[in-house]
Amino acid sequence: MDDKLKFIQQNSPDGGFLQSEEWREFQEATGKKTFHIESENFWANIIEHELPIVGRYFYIPRGPIIGEEEQTNSEQKMEEIIALAKREGAGWIRIDEKNGYDGIKAPHDMQPQEIFIIDLTKSEEQLLAEMKPKTRYNIKLAEKKNVEVLVYDKKTAGKNLDKFYSLVEITAERQGVNFHAKEYYEKMLETIPAENLKLYCAEYGGQIVAANIMVFYGDTVTYLHGASDDRSRNVMAPYLLQWRQIQDAKGSGATRYDFGGVKINSKENKWAGLTRFKLSFSPSTEPIEFSGSYDIVVNPMKYYMYRIIQKVKSYL
Repeated sequence: MDDKLKFIQQNSPDGGFLQSEEWREFQEATGKKTFHIESENFWANIIEHELPIVGRYFYIPRGPIIGEEEQTNSEQKMEEIIALAKREGAGWIRIDEKNGYDGIKAPHDMQPQEIFIIDLTKSEEQLLAEMKPKTRYNIKLAEKKNVEVLVYDKKTAGKNLDKFYSLVEITAERQGVNFHAKEYYEKMLETIPAENLKLYCAEYGGQIVAANIMVFYGDTVTYLHGASDDRSRNVMAPYLLQWRQIQDAKGSGATRYDFGGVKINSKENKWAGLTRFKLSFSPSTEPIEFSGSYDIVVNPMKYYMYRIIQKVKSYL
């Protein structure tokens, strides 16, 4: 593990992939402008976003990353970012870790405020034993039903990416949420190195019934995107898919498996079922909580207009 990766992972509760160079290069490939500022104990990959009417703003996903004993230098680096934002005409800087900066709580969080990570230093037997009994049962049921898990990377994904996106559309309609366009996933597979990104597909009866995009980054493997077809829900493919991903993550030498976002006390349907599903793999593990997104205002007029527009949208 090189020094930069080591610094990012040691100081990022989620493993730090959203602050990786691989993620920044992917964002550039989608047409976004990016910037980078670092010092010995400070790291910030910055993505420029643009909105109608109010224009540009900076976003530092799950960052900035600051060493545990660093403070004075981080304030200087943040001043550099503010100066850069002014030069680029950005109205505000959105950060995902408050880190003591004088920011305003954003109207919505860019990333989940709670994530669920399990410890892969445990044996497979122990990981299975710590699952809910129903989860173990569903894994065995999927195996009994002859659900097959296949793994693809950027070189082998091919038409399976089309099948994955078909599942994305089914999932989006079922949950009543918006997903990324197909081109987004295509660019992701094209840009992010094969060793970092893999497409896991669960097949049943010759059809892909569940699929997940997984990120392998240093000591952390992350469940980034997933989709499934409810028409085959009785074969419990998503359970076997997660278990095989956990096994591969452990086999790769990773020590953490990140299930991504959960909402413990949410009554939203799209979060309630998903949260129960993820927590069932290790109900004794507590989710990791973040402070949420905060905005550092650079241009008060632009930011005031932005907040007014957001308030109007909330009533529509």
